[in-house]
Amino acid sequence: MKPLFALALAAFVTIPALASPELAQKKNCLACHAVDKKVVGPAYKDVAAKYAGQKDAADKLAEKIMKGSSGVWGQVPMPANPQVNAAEAKQLAQWVLGLK
Repeated sequence: MKPLFALALAAFVTIPALASPELAQKKNCLACHAVDKKVVGPAYKDVAAKYAGQKDAADKLAEKIMKGSSGVWGQVPMPANPQVNAAEAKQLAQWVLGLK
């Protein structure tokens, strides 16, 4: 039988999330974006630079990933992504913001 603290610790351990580049591919983000060059939408590195230092940037980007956005990067709107849930959107946003 495991000690109580080991059981409590195990309750906080989660299965590792899908790596963000793989998640971006799976959710079709890479059809319009690339890490280091503009495709239809801006390069992820440009997004990271634009939002650098904003404490609520991950939440803002996660919302834009799920609900879409327009007018931030030009005339081409980013459509909503209903196939991306809130946890996935947050993971993708954090990954993008971590790119240099």
